[in-house]
Amino acid sequence: MSFLIRVIINALALAAAVWIVPGLKIGAVGDGAVNTAIAYLIVAVIFGLVNALVRPIVKFFTLPITCLTLGLFTIVINALMLLLTSWLTTFTPIEFVIEHFWWDAIAGTIIIAIISAVLGLFVKSDKN
Repeated sequence: MSFLIRVIINALALAAAVWIVPGLKIGAVGDGAVNTAIAYLIVAVIFGLVNALVRPIVKFFTLPITCLTLGLFTIVINALMLLLTSWLTTFTPIEFVIEHFWWDAIAGTIIIAIISAVLGLFVKSDKN
């Protein structure tokens, strides 16, 4: 159940980022609210898998520069994970487009982090 809630939170955070940042776009297969919601959920699953599998490895190898920048390089790492998610969706019928890395991916990353943190406050944790 926790995985499904995390996917929904990621999908809502992605939707907010796409709504706020003009350079982020998610294209569904067809028209309609159901197809759009499914597209956001699929991109959220891919984003969650990228964050679970690739991000720890990248964070380990970039630990010196992250320490040197007092943690600010983490934003760049998260933007790279968002860019990797965009590339992985090219193999699916859903299209997740990031027009510019520096402005769009960085801004999208910050928005996704804030929305996910705020929505995560309302979810009961299974780690008691």
